[in-house]
Amino acid sequence: MHELTVSPWASLAYLVAGVCFILALRGLSSPASSQRGNRFGIIGMTIAVVTTLVTHVPTVQHLLVSDTGPTIAVRAIDWVTVVEILAAIGVGAAIGLVTARRIAMTAMPQLVAAFHSLVGLAAVLVGVAAYLNPQAFGISDLVVPMIGQPFAVIHPVSRIELGLGVAIGAITFSGSVIAFLKLNGNMGGKPIMLPGRHVINIALLAGILGLIAYFVTDQSAWIFWTITLLSFVIGFLLIVPIGGADMPVVVSMLNSYSGWAAAAMGFTLHNSAMIITGALVGSSGAILSYIMCRAMNRSFISVIAGGFGTSDAGAGSGGSAVDRPWKRGSAEDAAFLMSQAEQVIIVPGYGMAVAQAQHVLREMGDKLKAEGVRVKYAIHPVAGRMPGHMNVLLAEANVPYDDVFELEDINSEFAQTDVAFVIGANDVTNPAAKTDKSSPIYGMPVLDVEKAKTVLFIKRSMGGVGYAGVDNDLFYRDNTMMLLADAKKMVEDIVKALD
Repeated sequence: MHELTVSPWASLAYLVAGVCFILALRGLSSPASSQRGNRFGIIGMTIAVVTTLVTHVPTVQHLLVSDTGPTIAVRAIDWVTVVEILAAIGVGAAIGLVTARRIAMTAMPQLVAAFHSLVGLAAVLVGVAAYLNPQAFGISDLVVPMIGQPFAVIHPVSRIELGLGVAIGAITFSGSVIAFLKLNGNMGGKPIMLPGRHVINIALLAGILGLIAYFVTDQSAWIFWTITLLSFVIGFLLIVPIGGADMPVVVSMLNSYSGWAAAAMGFTLHNSAMIITGALVGSSGAILSYIMCRAMNRSFISVIAGGFGTSDAGAGSGGSAVDRPWKRGSAEDAAFLMSQAEQVIIVPGYGMAVAQAQHVLREMGDKLKAEGVRVKYAIHPVAGRMPGHMNVLLAEANVPYDDVFELEDINSEFAQTDVAFVIGANDVTNPAAKTDKSSPIYGMPVLDVEKAKTVLFIKRSMGGVGYAGVDNDLFYRDNTMMLLADAKKMVEDIVKALD
């Protein structure tokens, strides 16, 4: 039987862990304090895991039979189960350590989506285990009917927790799998518009909520499994219609879902650390998604509904690049223009991440500063494939934090800037977002790089389009010079030319 009472020392330990998690979130709000935030997170999770293991040590009952006295029941630690738990922790830690060391920053967004899917799947599996063996989780009373075998009746409140936890976990899992496939290139970045998708989603959501309500009065197996199945389906349907340009917000929202799933399972397990951690992750993810939606001029409610920022008309627009006149430049041209400039604003994007060009880019910036040029970095809220992707890359290359500016802080400076240096950032610099109502990215605030006196744009070729699948009008402007090459190779050539 699961022990419902928790010792005061365990409660205190969970409180300390919760404070560490709050400090971790505070530290992660800025690149300058992110390492300290990670340390607090590690400390808090260590305290929570150790406390849970100590307070839930598995035991077995042994009967001591004596010839002269009464039989005595003695409980002892179940070392076999303890070894199994520690082995599982070791395997998971090894997988996490190897993954963290080997994963490239270009694959970090899809890795985050994959981890979200595992959180959701874990919530579903815990819910299934609790439903199949509720007595082990302390959420049922044993009822002995007049005829037949005794069975466990799950507490009504626990049924609500189970239903919500499994539903949110299943939505998180299937939605994160679709996000992973889109980010990893296994699925196209364009929105997949299903006929009547909004009606289908509303009907499924209403069905899930109705079944959870019915589950409170009837714990039949078909109700539980139907809730689980419908939740997997709606998670798939919510993410499929979302285009690549909006994927960073999707990753943030799935992060929020994973937190709420963990919190719901925390109630089932009677574990306050899971409740605190899940609530923190869920609320912070939702707040971040709201902030990003405001930055992208999207509706927050539409994020939850799925298919936000897209329409049937806009989904088919864009397409391949247009055959129009454009100007091509060289590394020497770029080096000369930037060395003569008073101010250069560098705009990094996912192309920089793919080429791993952040270190040589910082070297280029340092050389320009040595020649008296003011160098700044402009970061769009959704540049890359997940929130903060570009900030992490630039921090990895030791770019000073004071040189990095968000969209709202630097957009007004492009009109007074000599050179805007765009390296692999397509959709977030596309002027069509401000003028073309048929574009899938219409209404999304973009960096006003076209207002600079000269725009240098690094791109592999003129044949490709951005992740949203639309051509960029910036390529064909009179003040734009295209630098067609691998981003890292081009910047290395520019650095040589500056020497």
